[in-house]
Amino acid sequence: MNSRLVAVLLATALLSACASAPPRPAEPRRNAEPPPGTRSLPERFVSTPQARDELDSLATWPAADGSTWLIATAKSTHRLAVYDADSGQRLREFGEKGEALGQFKRPNGVAVFGDYLFVAERDNHRVQVLRLPEFAPLASFGEAQLRSPYGLWLNETAPDELEVYVTDNFMYGAKFDQVPPLNELDQRVRRYRLRFDADGRVGSEYLGAFGDTSEPAALRIVESIAGDAAGDRLLIADEDLGHGSTLREYSLAGRATGRALPAGSFAAQAEGVALWDCARGGGYWIAVDQLDPQTVFHVFERDSLRPVGSFRGERTAHTDGIAVHAAATRAFPYGALYAVDDDRSVAAFDLGEVARALQLQSDCLD
Repeated sequence: MNSRLVAVLLATALLSACASAPPRPAEPRRNAEPPPGTRSLPERFVSTPQARDELDSLATWPAADGSTWLIATAKSTHRLAVYDADSGQRLREFGEKGEALGQFKRPNGVAVFGDYLFVAERDNHRVQVLRLPEFAPLASFGEAQLRSPYGLWLNETAPDELEVYVTDNFMYGAKFDQVPPLNELDQRVRRYRLRFDADGRVGSEYLGAFGDTSEPAALRIVESIAGDAAGDRLLIADEDLGHGSTLREYSLAGRATGRALPAGSFAAQAEGVALWDCARGGGYWIAVDQLDPQTVFHVFERDSLRPVGSFRGERTAHTDGIAVHAAATRAFPYGALYAVDDDRSVAAFDLGEVARALQLQSDCLD
């Protein structure tokens, strides 16, 4: 092979390497003892592991035939995985790597409203809207603002109108591991208004960004977000262990209330968070403490955020996303908590068993 050809091949390889985004560092794993009084509850199922997928976030969808789907984002294989929410059986996959609608690049956050499925794509810098059960791609939004979208929360503000909250976890440095300076952290959560017309078309409007920029309360590393429209509250998980990983409270308008869970509430990263909405305005928040060898799930009162107990499974570990499905299904008369297990499986806990083990209010068993 002559020297000129070698030079061309070398230059091509270097250009290809530069064009590829460097991999982000693996999330740290932290071993610690669970809090005193943590209950152990058996999982009702753990799905067959799929090592390549790198599962992250979860959402449920009640199908017309009475079954319930559990939809998971699979970041490494750039697709969605669909499970039977009563058995954990894997039903199908959808999507492939690409930039067209119906394709994905590192899908992360996922949420459902009616028959609409929302998927945040970290490396396509957008949120995609699809219609279930066909997974028909309808639209995307956020391309002009989103840099590294992760978590989603949807709030219905009027008929056929939603506000969509998207965490934007853009980072700096060669390995994307450096938190931006404080003055840029007012862009950690972005808001959009979506409208659906009678023909199924989707229109979007950017409403701006928010985030505290003070040293003690800034949102440094953000993925999970959940809200309570009745309580005018958002809870946003800040995973930065260096500043004490916790859940921070904001109003739906994006105002930091200054309230967060007390220091030490999480021994590892605060990850998935979801509202368990019970009868007569009652309910609880469930949040992930990403411990090894088993994830610990902390439960807090809906309004006061007072801790009421913690539990863990027999094997569920290193959980990212969770989904609370409070409605009855064929296998779960009181609903279920679904959790990602070690990036490879999905696990289910019976909410009735959780309520009885932690002696929660009876409204959650109605």
